Amino acid sequence: MAYQDLRDYLRTLESKGLLKRIKTEVSADLEITEISDRVVKAGGPTLLFENVQGYQMPVVTNLMGTLEHMKLALQVDDLDDIGRQMLEFLQPPELPTGFIDKLKALPKLAQLSSFLPKIVRTGPCKEVVIKDKPSLAALPVLKCWPQDGGPFITLPLVFTKDPETGRRNVGMYRMQVYDEITTGMHWHMHKDGAKNHRKQKRQNKPLEVAVALGADPACIFSAVAPLPPGIDEMLLAGFLRKEPVELVKCETVDIEVPARAEIILEGYVDPEETRLEGPFGDHTGYYSLADYYPVFHLTCITHRKNPIYPATIVGKPPIEDNFIGKAIERTFLPLLKLQLPEIVDMNMPPEGVFHNCVIVSIKKRYPGHAKKVMSALWGMGQMMFAKLIIVVDDHVNVQNPSEVAWRVFNNIDPRRDVMMVDGPLDALDHSSPMPFYGSKMGIDATKKWPAEGHNREWPDDIEMSEEIKSLVDRKWQSYGF
Repeated sequence: MAYQDLRDYLRTLESKGLLKRIKTEVSADLEITEISDRVVKAGGPTLLFENVQGYQMPVVTNLMGTLEHMKLALQVDDLDDIGRQMLEFLQPPELPTGFIDKLKALPKLAQLSSFLPKIVRTGPCKEVVIKDKPSLAALPVLKCWPQDGGPFITLPLVFTKDPETGRRNVGMYRMQVYDEITTGMHWHMHKDGAKNHRKQKRQNKPLEVAVALGADPACIFSAVAPLPPGIDEMLLAGFLRKEPVELVKCETVDIEVPARAEIILEGYVDPEETRLEGPFGDHTGYYSLADYYPVFHLTCITHRKNPIYPATIVGKPPIEDNFIGKAIERTFLPLLKLQLPEIVDMNMPPEGVFHNCVIVSIKKRYPGHAKKVMSALWGMGQMMFAKLIIVVDDHVNVQNPSEVAWRVFNNIDPRRDVMMVDGPLDALDHSSPMPFYGSKMGIDATKKWPAEGHNREWPDDIEMSEEIKSLVDRKWQSYGF
């Protein structure tokens, strides 16, 4: 059964000893961050702070801060299962050609349609409705790091609609709280929320926005998933849940939001207004610098009775979004292999904060194959942000950083095997001379062929014979170890 809401997920975590209730009074100003950061780096549990100084509302952090949490959140035994299930829908074993084949495909199509979001009349998120003088002051929004420009909402599901098509988009964009009724809206230029804002700006009208806080884990995950344009995040959430997400229409804006979320913020973004936002201690481990971003104006708050405020802490890895990123990597690998079948495996190490380093292994078939893969990856969606792509042979374990480093350090001739290109970079990249644009590097660490200009003999890896390894296995205990 799908988790009905955040509370359902928390009950599951608690039943498995993966949730810690903290009754000691804590401050939303830095203290919760320090506690949460220590716990996630130690592989610890989800934290429910029940006594936040100056607030009636509890705070929950570290919802998905280990691989075990991630698998529980998405209700799978193996994160690779999700990608395989998605591939079954996108690429059935046999394409339906005849009438009978098409009839056989109908149940799968019907199942897919059953994942579409369902509009309901009302829901728990409407238990309390505040239209008259709504205020953010009751929310225990965290100030996470000492140089942060203020408190930031860090786990928002931001709902907008394309002004031209009416198509829904859900993204996760941090929101700096300026006062009781306004926040920043950290829309990077490459994101769909920013695209909707630009379209609305051309019409010189405010863009309606709704923000869901504390939805079920499938909805949270779907908001950060790198979906192709036009794919509804709530459809992905329904697929993950194997049940449709129930959505309810907002009170003051024409947007539907998860009916069982803890808190809903309704409002708009003015087409012309910007305000200085930041700095913010970001998931890169560095502060993202202050810059001008659009402003969200609050028009209404609805929430459940006794709501729970969710937050995520970002900073130096390992952090919670490393595990969310790993789930994204495993989920979308089969789709990547559908387009580039030569790819065997992929690893986006947390030290590369998931858009600075991508390691792939390939079944190499022709000269220059590794560089072809690099170029293809840089042309795929958010892969365009990858500053470093490392390509190794198919037998190399890309999940073992030590093995990858050994191959890179020993297998490359820098002049021959390093490819430099220029292109778009993530908005959080602070190292490029210009914002949003800079250089990237591809490293071909595969075995080189004569057809690639390597006419010397390439040595074999050192491996013991299977006969001797079996002998030592049989005699191991007799050695006294």
